[in-house]
Amino acid sequence: MDRTAESRVVVGVDGSAASLAALRRAAVEAAARGAVLVPLFAGRTPDRTARRLLDGALRSAFGGWPGGLVVRPTVAAGPPGPALVAAVAGPGDLLVLGAAARRHWHPHGDRAVRHCRGHCPCPVLTVTGRAGTPNRQLAND
Repeated sequence: MDRTAESRVVVGVDGSAASLAALRRAAVEAAARGAVLVPLFAGRTPDRTARRLLDGALRSAFGGWPGGLVVRPTVAAGPPGPALVAAVAGPGDLLVLGAAARRHWHPHGDRAVRHCRGHCPCPVLTVTGRAGTPNRQLAND
C-alpha cells in the first residue's frame, strides 16, 4: 500500500516515561483521525531488541496492543531525529514526541525534538512524561 494514501500518526518510542506518554497521546490522536499508529524506535540497537522494546512499550502504555487501531511498529537504524522525519509521509500526518518535563523551556532541549521541529513537513506535537499533556503546541500548523 502507498503510505501517502493513509493518514498516519508517527510516535517516537524509546521506553522513557516521556515516550510512553507520547505513545498514549498518539493513540488518542490516531483514533480521532482514523489514522494508522506508527510507533517508531530509532537507534543503533539490534532489530530484535528494538522490536522487544516497542512491544514492551505497547504493553506498558496499554496493557497490550491498543484495540480498534491499526498499529505498525517500525524500527529504523540511525539517529532518531532524521529517522522520525523520514517516517512521516506528508503534511497530513502527525508526529508525536516525548519531551523531558522541564520547569522552564530551554532553547537547547532534546536534539531529536529540535531536528523534527525544523525538518518535519507535518505538525509536531511534544508531550511531557509527567502528565501526558502537550509541552508545547503543534508546530508547523
